[in-house]
Amino acid sequence: MKNYLGGALVAFAASMLSCWLLIPILRRMKAGQNILSYVKEHSSKGGTPTFGGLAFIPAAVLSSLPFLSSANRPFIVASFIGVAYMLVGFLDDVLKKKHRDNLGLTAWQKLAFQTLVAIMAGVYCALNGFTVLNIPFFKITVDIGWWMLPLSVFVFLATVNAVNLTDGLDGLAAGVSLPYFLFIGLLIVAGGTNQELSVLCFCLVGALAAYLVFNTNKASVFMGDTGSLALGGFVASISLFSGNALYIPVVGIMFVFTIISVVVQVIYYKATGGKRIFLMSPAHHHFQQKGYAESKIAYTYSIVTAALGTLCLLMKL
Repeated sequence: MKNYLGGALVAFAASMLSCWLLIPILRRMKAGQNILSYVKEHSSKGGTPTFGGLAFIPAAVLSSLPFLSSANRPFIVASFIGVAYMLVGFLDDVLKKKHRDNLGLTAWQKLAFQTLVAIMAGVYCALNGFTVLNIPFFKITVDIGWWMLPLSVFVFLATVNAVNLTDGLDGLAAGVSLPYFLFIGLLIVAGGTNQELSVLCFCLVGALAAYLVFNTNKASVFMGDTGSLALGGFVASISLFSGNALYIPVVGIMFVFTIISVVVQVIYYKATGGKRIFLMSPAHHHFQQKGYAESKIAYTYSIVTAALGTLCLLMKL
């Protein structure tokens, strides 16, 4: 337990320092976010620095290294995936800034990268025996063998895009990711599987806690795709490698709710010739349109995530 708490504290300090140093640099570089014009409530946020993922993602990964008991391939692969997603997200943010709009990498370019990573992760799991899945709410497991490959593709594509879509309000994506990593880390500890992955989870918790100091409403910095894509990569890879992929739609219910609200809105809009279920999607914008404060929405999403994480952990013990 000392390793987990120590890693979280070191990651918190490293992320806090990184954010404190990075934000003035981003301001001088005029690395402000291009705000979507149709979200009127966000008009005052124009110019807020983005690229915040550069502060807390490296802080989490590097802080975990001193607390590893041994060199661990799942940890290395998960870290590589998270950092790779961070770099792709960084490229996306740079292109958005260069073009002065919210159009960075094309959807096909992102899809090609995500699919390639997902296939590689699935093959890695199958070749190294990481094919056993823990069933939520039951103390049973099931070995799916090479079915891990299609599951990996589905998990990565769905999860990364869900986390990316959740990054729409101050403190929302980070506020949901923090309890997710906390309880997945605790589930890994309780299951006695890969303790190095749990160290990474706790370091992500510490790094996100520090980042939220600068990201809660009104945010001083946004994570950008640099951060949100990386978080999605970590959620997918850590959950898969630890056998907890089926916990994503449970503990990560708010990620799932977010992407489903977008899919349902699009389908209903096309089927009914322009009618809408939500005032705006993703759903957090609907709640904002209904008059709820950003901080209240982010807090509620976090609490729901923590509550379901607690329930899953209690059922695991």
